[in-house]
Amino acid sequence: MKIRQILLSLFVAMFMASGLAWAGDAVNINSASAKELKKVDGIGAKTAVKIVAYREKHGAFKSVDGLLKIKGFGKKKLEKAGDELTVGETEEGTSSGSH
Repeated sequence: MKIRQILLSLFVAMFMASGLAWAGDAVNINSASAKELKKVDGIGAKTAVKIVAYREKHGAFKSVDGLLKIKGFGKKKLEKAGDELTVGETEEGTSSGSH
């Protein structure tokens, strides 16, 4: 019985780990809704709304680092969420997700 529980636990852990790898592409800060942005680690409801409002007022972000212009979005938050974010296709036709 104990071996069965261990095997089941290992299977669940492997399944969850593989699910994270297939969770999807990075969230595009230039097109995502506040609801989509809230799914990113470190971005709460208020910050998500601020991102959308900033984008609507100032236009598209040129890089993920542009989030640092938003009040309350500091370097720690950028480090936590940065790998899950992108600005989408750049003029050269390549995806820019680095910060």
